Amino acid sequence: MPSVLTLLLSAAAVVATLPPPPWLWPVDGPHVVARPYSAPPSPYGRGHRGADLTAHEGAAVRAPAGGVVHFAGFVVDRPVLSIRHDDGVLSSFEPVESDLERGDLVDAGDVIGTLLPGHCDVPCLHVGARVLGQYVSPLRYLGGIPRSVLLPTRRSEHGRPGP
Repeated sequence: MPSVLTLLLSAAAVVATLPPPPWLWPVDGPHVVARPYSAPPSPYGRGHRGADLTAHEGAAVRAPAGGVVHFAGFVVDRPVLSIRHDDGVLSSFEPVESDLERGDLVDAGDVIGTLLPGHCDVPCLHVGARVLGQYVSPLRYLGGIPRSVLLPTRRSEHGRPGP
């Protein structure tokens, strides 16, 4: 029979390999992606560096995960709020009117602002995510992209997938 220490170490190994919990959706459902993330061909190329989520004008926008406000202000002509999360991911939201300031702490689910019109033809929230300065799809964190699964490409001599 395995010792308690062996069981605890085995459980810790399993927990360490689990993916981080997904973010909370920043707006109430139904969760409809009006325009998905589209990676640009180069750092300065055309693309859509976030996902547009449909929502009604004036909707409460919530922090998808805990963190600290990294930026609150205008970019060109739109109010933007960004949060640096504990795992180093930087999320951004626009057009969002907010009373928060750089350095304010937020918890997952806290109201961080109100959705304003102006980004899409229909009211929508643009959500962005950056990891180490590189844009990635925020749907990775919202659970909108299934995790990749590697499948074996060879068969063993017994007809089963090989190593």
